[in-house]
Amino acid sequence: MAKLRIEDLKRIKEGVKGTVNLREGNFRVKITVHMGTCGIAAGARPVMSTLLKEIESRHVTDVILTSSGCAGLCSHEPMLTIEVQGQAPIKYIRLDPEKTSKIFEEHVMQGNPVAEYALSLGSETTH
Repeated sequence: MAKLRIEDLKRIKEGVKGTVNLREGNFRVKITVHMGTCGIAAGARPVMSTLLKEIESRHVTDVILTSSGCAGLCSHEPMLTIEVQGQAPIKYIRLDPEKTSKIFEEHVMQGNPVAEYALSLGSETTH
């Protein structure tokens, strides 16, 4: 699989610019790929690349893809968190491109979480 380049990220960012307003929260789903050192070493870049390709090839405009640092669960990397508006976040663990594509199709596109790859449901903090 080809490595993700800065130019790829810039091109995709420009492609969806204007269709998603982060400040107003005009999105249906937010996907966060945990890309701390441990995540990158475990394979977070191919996970991010897979998501970028899924979003681009399907012309999805209501999904935000972002990254974060380490989530503190290094042995479970690579990981991502999916937040669907109005629902508790779900953290997926030990991912690869194939699992990531399945999660994108079933959870992001169809609204059905993929329990077999999920670590947790809900936020780590209390309100």
